[in-house]
Amino acid sequence: MLNFDEERFLLSQRGALAHGSGLHDVVAEHAASGGDSLFFLGAGGAGILMDPAADLLTRESSLATYCVAPAELMALGSIHLSSRSLVVIPSRSGDTVEALDVVDYSHRVGSKVIALTGTAGSPLASKADVNFTNLVADDNSSESFYLQSLLIALSAMDVRGEIGDYEAVVAELQGLPEFLLEGKRGFEARAPEVAAAIADSAYHLIIGAGSTWPEAFYYGMCILEEMQWIRTRPVHAAHFFHGPLELVEEGVSCLLFKGEDGSAPLTDRVEQFVTEYGGRLTILDTADIAPGMSERTRSLISPIILATVLERVSAHLEVIRNHPLTTRRYYRRVSY
Repeated sequence: MLNFDEERFLLSQRGALAHGSGLHDVVAEHAASGGDSLFFLGAGGAGILMDPAADLLTRESSLATYCVAPAELMALGSIHLSSRSLVVIPSRSGDTVEALDVVDYSHRVGSKVIALTGTAGSPLASKADVNFTNLVADDNSSESFYLQSLLIALSAMDVRGEIGDYEAVVAELQGLPEFLLEGKRGFEARAPEVAAAIADSAYHLIIGAGSTWPEAFYYGMCILEEMQWIRTRPVHAAHFFHGPLELVEEGVSCLLFKGEDGSAPLTDRVEQFVTEYGGRLTILDTADIAPGMSERTRSLISPIILATVLERVSAHLEVIRNHPLTTRRYYRRVSY
């Protein structure tokens, strides 16, 4: 595979899974001490990667769960953040300013803070009450953060008696690193085609629903915009017919992400419309990627599957456009 280190990828995903029991212990301790809320407070892309886990809890658990941008929380506050809150802060670098500031903010109200970091010895790791470090880089961090937040959500449901197949799901997830690697291998032949479709347009509508919506948002904002300087308009499929449909005309690029969590009616409707009115449609459907795993587990890992194959697209895209993914004009380059 182009510019890819298979062993490093496997180590990173196995590292995320290795924290499963520790994360369960922290969540169980929080519940036993009377904890009544969970806050995912990631800055930027790391925060978006927490969305599927937060949405799962919102749908299937009675635990009050919030996924909020740290900067907004500190600016506007929340009556729900308290000494009974468990705060989860993900950061690959561990030195993101908003992440560090929101630790102090959370501590002032007595919240317990878990850090999920991707760099050893980071300031965030030192500030948090509990830290889980899994060494990752830009090209393998998405899957790791998606997986760790999913393990937190499943643990919360388990300790509250809200899930009947916790052990079975977690056992199946142990095979996820190898499963994802096979998914990458199987998708590699298509990756240049998708990358060429993206490179061929300076503007894209990126559409998802359910658990694929966060990946649509993330890929548009953090990869195409930040790393490739390509203009995007991430659109939730439920909102597509309330404005963005008017942007569809002959040749307009639409990237549509489909998952396996029951949100298909929303994305199918978009597919039909874009096809009828001449948009240039590129579909990534997790059902067509990486056969294997149970239907139940696949419904939970759709964004992880998308992230892992989109990494292959990005690897080809930077070559096609002669624009390295590490190139920045402003991000961490100037004061802002």
